[in-house]
Amino acid sequence: MPRLVRDRLTWVMYAQLALWVYFLYGFGPVAPLLRDELHISRTLAGLHGTAFALGGVLGGLALPALTRRLGRARLIWIGLGCISAAAAGMYAAHHLALTLTFATLASIGAALTVNAINAGLTDHHGTAAPAAISEANAAAATLGLVAPLVVGATFAAGWGWRLGLVVVVVPVVLVGLYVRATGVRPPEPAGFGQPRAGARPLPPAFWLALTSLFATGSIEICLTLWGSDVLRAHAHVSAGVATAALSALIAGMVAGRLAGGRLLLIFRPARMLLVALAVTLAGFAVFWMTTVPWLAVAGLCVCGAGMGLHYPLGIGLALAHSDGQPDLAAARASFAVGIAFGVAPFALGALADRTGPHTAFLLVPLFVLVSATVIGLLDHRTRVPAMS
Repeated sequence: MPRLVRDRLTWVMYAQLALWVYFLYGFGPVAPLLRDELHISRTLAGLHGTAFALGGVLGGLALPALTRRLGRARLIWIGLGCISAAAAGMYAAHHLALTLTFATLASIGAALTVNAINAGLTDHHGTAAPAAISEANAAAATLGLVAPLVVGATFAAGWGWRLGLVVVVVPVVLVGLYVRATGVRPPEPAGFGQPRAGARPLPPAFWLALTSLFATGSIEICLTLWGSDVLRAHAHVSAGVATAALSALIAGMVAGRLAGGRLLLIFRPARMLLVALAVTLAGFAVFWMTTVPWLAVAGLCVCGAGMGLHYPLGIGLALAHSDGQPDLAAARASFAVGIAFGVAPFALGALADRTGPHTAFLLVPLFVLVSATVIGLLDHRTRVPAMS
């Protein structure tokens, strides 16, 4: 059985990933607040998801060449610099064009940081990499759990949501100082600093995993951006409470990822992803059907427990089936997630403007079905016992 060794580098990469997740989950629930503040429709507010998509695609396009030229260590910090600049820019942004611009910048930074970390953990931990990726996302979601609470608290106190978002710059600086003092660096990829070599085609199993990443990314961004809107419209809670209540979703994600990190050392990732999708669907059913606020929040928590494993398992499967090309696979994965972040919330927002957010959320079970179908096919075709 693989053994996960958490050394200093592992903890640093966990922290670096967490800094992006704080921004993501801090910004996610403010979409309805921005809609009220800027007096725009849900369709226009959904363009922030499109901005995240554009940034993910742009970052993914640049990632292979930048990784080869600059290396993973530099890319991680360039990405965190972009995220910090976006958070600071959001503090002063009071126009849709500006908030969209900074959302794009943050997503470009995330594409560089997250994919360099995933590839670095894969090379650093070998057969224990799926467990490391799941645990990294659990650590990240733990910090992300705080973000809606901070943003909701600053909004409710009359200080505005922006203050709750911009505080991420402080830990970015602190982690940077620690890395500079200790000199820890992720392993660099094969071919680092060398001329570009021709990439081998990625195998069919990788594209099945990529399709699942698109579907599960759609689930996550829909619930993150519009979950609070459904709580307001269907369970009749206040804007501040609905924003903070999304911490229940993230709390479930933390629990799911912590459990997943251990279970992945024992069970097959594809089968675990199918179970996680079933848990997500069960939690979503409770959240969507009830009008009782505490029960809707409990449904979000259960939904998060399943959803928390979607990305770690999906990216782990994609990297494992990359034919020894984890950086290229990570770049392609950012396309899938980026497109999901663009298409899903925009489609849901447009549908919500016609039917209301509650009915529009029926898109989520459809994405669950898509992911379950392709992962079932992947599991049947490959039968890889431990992704080794």
